Amino acid sequence: MLGLLAIGAKGADPQVEQAVQALERDAERVIATGQVVGLAVAVVAHGEIVLARGFGRVEARRGAPSIGERTVFRIASLSKTIAGTYAGLLVAEERLRWDTPVVNVLPGFTLADPEQTALVTVNDLLAHRSGLPRHTFDLDLEGDQPYPLLVERLAQARLECPVGACYGYQNVAFSLIGDIGFHLTGEFYFREVERRLFAPLGMEDASFGREALEQSASWARPHVRRGRQWVAVRPKDTYYRVQPAAGVNASALDMAKWMLAHLGHRQEVLPSELLAAIHSPQIATERELVLAPWRRARLRAAYYARGWRVFDYAGERLLFHGGAVQGYRAMMGILPDRDFGIVLLWNCESALPSGLFPTVLDRVLDLPRRDWLELPPARGSRAVG
Repeated sequence: MLGLLAIGAKGADPQVEQAVQALERDAERVIATGQVVGLAVAVVAHGEIVLARGFGRVEARRGAPSIGERTVFRIASLSKTIAGTYAGLLVAEERLRWDTPVVNVLPGFTLADPEQTALVTVNDLLAHRSGLPRHTFDLDLEGDQPYPLLVERLAQARLECPVGACYGYQNVAFSLIGDIGFHLTGEFYFREVERRLFAPLGMEDASFGREALEQSASWARPHVRRGRQWVAVRPKDTYYRVQPAAGVNASALDMAKWMLAHLGHRQEVLPSELLAAIHSPQIATERELVLAPWRRARLRAAYYARGWRVFDYAGERLLFHGGAVQGYRAMMGILPDRDFGIVLLWNCESALPSGLFPTVLDRVLDLPRRDWLELPPARGSRAVG
């Protein structure tokens, strides 16, 4: 475990210190309920990794190893923040523009309306402004249909609005940024990300795909509910097939380094001008304001940028993304004006740990206390074979 690195150091922030200490207590309480198998958290503040540690176990069976700061999880749609950043690198090198039409790079790209097809830009893909209905062909992806076939079938999907006029969250269409990168560089998307982002940022446990996950020194097994028990299952390949949208595996320590880079502390890799472009709001996402009690209470505005969500959290700018695939959940948020970030990764389909997120933000921002966790009484966890 990496302890509270910044606490007691010169310039340490007492507000952050108290929030992190409370987070550790709350995370232990979450595990003690028996309703969550394992959880990893990381907090960064003022250029330092303040906390990176695990709670619970990699698997629900008795005697399974404990989760640590380097235990690897699937991060699901937090992968989109990586894809948007990779696209930003291509823009910074002038290999691409945000307003480059997709057909200029991928001539075979086709939507149902030829005129609208010609209007779709790289920016529209990354900001989910393609005009396609929300989650187009995700069910088919989950049904094991191959990604290239689903890309071809985009030509059959009805358009919900003109390009750029409405927000519709995508996984298949979003992942075309990987195809675009391949056509421009001649290198596979995962190789480019590993070389240009993971390696220079020191994200030593980060990888792509099920095989890499299962070869990790420590990795959290995904769990689903069967009756009243958590049962470990093998990770599914489906969303690994859309690497830019949901293909990344990473540890809490990796994600701490990722947050520090997006807070501007790795200028040699991600300079401020690039970060400003990636984090720039591109389209309003009003539906995000009501999806959870903390959102209804705290959010005043919601947008999608280029692989990131941008929220107004009680008057503070919050960069955010959540993620979910079978057996895994993830949340990550950055307060740029406070130089603060938090990530939560867990290996079961429980909503319970999500209450930790607004609880920490409220403490850091000194907002009126609300019980976002609503924890049930602690009990002994039940072992699952």
